[in-house]
Amino acid sequence: MIDKIKELIVEAEAFTTQSKEEVEAFRIKYLGKKGLLNDFFAEFKNVANDQKKEFGQAINTLKTTALNKVNTLKAELENKEQVKGVLGDLSRSGEPIEIGARHPISLVKNQIIDIFSRIGFNVSEGPEIEDDWHNFTALNLPEHHPARDMQDTFFIQTNPDILLRTHTSSVQVRYMENNKPPIRTISPGRVYRNEAISARSHCFFHQVEGLYIDKDVSFADLKQTLQYFTTELFGKSKIRLRPSYFPFTEPSAEVDVYWGLETETDYKMTKGTGWLEIMGCGMVDPNVLENCGIDSKEYSGFAFGMGIDRIALLLHQISDIRLLSENDIRFLEQFKSVL
Repeated sequence: MIDKIKELIVEAEAFTTQSKEEVEAFRIKYLGKKGLLNDFFAEFKNVANDQKKEFGQAINTLKTTALNKVNTLKAELENKEQVKGVLGDLSRSGEPIEIGARHPISLVKNQIIDIFSRIGFNVSEGPEIEDDWHNFTALNLPEHHPARDMQDTFFIQTNPDILLRTHTSSVQVRYMENNKPPIRTISPGRVYRNEAISARSHCFFHQVEGLYIDKDVSFADLKQTLQYFTTELFGKSKIRLRPSYFPFTEPSAEVDVYWGLETETDYKMTKGTGWLEIMGCGMVDPNVLENCGIDSKEYSGFAFGMGIDRIALLLHQISDIRLLSENDIRFLEQFKSVL
């Protein structure tokens, strides 16, 4: 079956025509509802487990090849038609209009929002300039708490109570203050920390933090939610939770996903272990619930947070985080084919 798919890939790459009708026939043959690709996708469930990866990659390659061929041939035929009427068309623009694309940060953020929206999470937002209460104190980080040193903060010089938020947990505090349980929300946004800029870190970056509060919420609910998320986003279902510390959750954990060791890049990213840390999580500390006006004896909940930038680097194999904020058109143009 895989050999057949490879033959079709070669056939699709070699296909050429000067007829729009033949292009459409080609599209229907490969990409139509009753086309070859749908047949292969239907056959996927019958493939042996040890062949599923190779089979799936072959199908995706065939799909990409056929789609690119259709788009290329259509563009070539349309350009030929336009050339005929260029000279008397006064409405034609003097310069070609470049088609834009979504930024890789937006692409990943939208993917994450879409995944969590399927299981009932809404989206909440808050200010990037925050006060001490919402950014620290309400989150079980009172003044002089040593854990404040974990986050190098940009304070407003004229008012030490005002700062640039160091995490989007501050949005969760505001949401809990203004909404009663059950609460199920994610908070994407930009955050700031006074860190040295390098290929792996920046003084501003993007996070998505999630919060679920209801009666009888358990750590098992947290793990199952994260299991669903990692499977949907990465296509990898094996995760592990390692004990950690966060002031606003207890117990707390770091979440690793098993990335694998199939390529040299995998070895570099995972330092030879195959495991990759992607987020932190834990059960919401009762003090946080009480600070936000929620009865901790009646309600419990879990929270999690991850860096959008880091996930974008992983999914798109980007080597330098600075590329995400430099607006280099040569870099951004690579994402034009991504919806």
